[in-house]
Amino acid sequence: MEQIKTSFDFEKPLVELAQQIEKVKQVADKTKVDMSATLTELEEKLADTQQTLYNHLTGWQKVQMSRHPERPQTLDYISMICDDFIEMHGDRTVKDDKAIIGGFATIAGETVMVIGHQKGKNTKERQYRNFGMANPEGYRKALRLMRLAEKFNKPVISFIDTMGAYPGLEAEERGQGEAIARNLLEMSVLKVPILCFVIGEGASGGALGIGIGDRVYMLEHTWYSVISPESCSSILWRSWDFKEKAAECLKLTSDDMYKNQLIDGIIKEPLGGAHQNPEAMGETIKERILSDLKEIKKLKTDAMITKRIDKFCAMGVVNE
Repeated sequence: MEQIKTSFDFEKPLVELAQQIEKVKQVADKTKVDMSATLTELEEKLADTQQTLYNHLTGWQKVQMSRHPERPQTLDYISMICDDFIEMHGDRTVKDDKAIIGGFATIAGETVMVIGHQKGKNTKERQYRNFGMANPEGYRKALRLMRLAEKFNKPVISFIDTMGAYPGLEAEERGQGEAIARNLLEMSVLKVPILCFVIGEGASGGALGIGIGDRVYMLEHTWYSVISPESCSSILWRSWDFKEKAAECLKLTSDDMYKNQLIDGIIKEPLGGAHQNPEAMGETIKERILSDLKEIKKLKTDAMITKRIDKFCAMGVVNE
């Protein structure tokens, strides 16, 4: 049995069962006693526990899952999904923001523009990528690449995974708010199909800056909200101690977002999360991209844009 990758308290029952299974196997090998019945019972119990646990995660537990250190990031999905990828750099104004990557790629013969947040896997990478928190030049780079995709009539694929746009003083001085707002405006009327996938954290304007699309999907164990639970807790209760309660109040899970008609669908993850089987997760996303592009391309450009705008305009509207 594959070793369970864990870093959370709520997964401890699974680790304990996996350890019991390993001990039984060791005893069976050492004593040559048939313990297949015991093994079968323990493995069935483990499978049942996994199903129950991962199908009933709380909002805060899903936030934790979205931050798993081994969870696939944008570059991982690009390497799994795309046949090739040519990264493009810079916003032609300030510099190249490493928190957002993008470039032309080929998916099963289909040329697309891929854009996404990249957090980094270790301390050195995270510092290099600024923990996936983009500056204004990151959003301007993304917009430059989207306009390039429009010029050559190529679809845009967006992977969202950020704790938020970088909140530093220098970012605000260079026009963080304007850069994100400009992207919202331009993406709304872009003349090529746009598919957006929340693959980890989807926080505030940092996520929205590359999150306007014809189809917006969330992976099962991700979150999408105006603010993180910790920040919400610190504002409302002057402490991070209420982050679990804040996570429930924010209704930030994929189920909540789909129920409130704020996303177009939920993409099921492998049991235990995307990090348990990244290849399977990548294949699922690839199939979704190809099927959706085939469908959206049937629409005329004006109809596609109108449908995109109407979808976002309908959000938050209450009919009494």
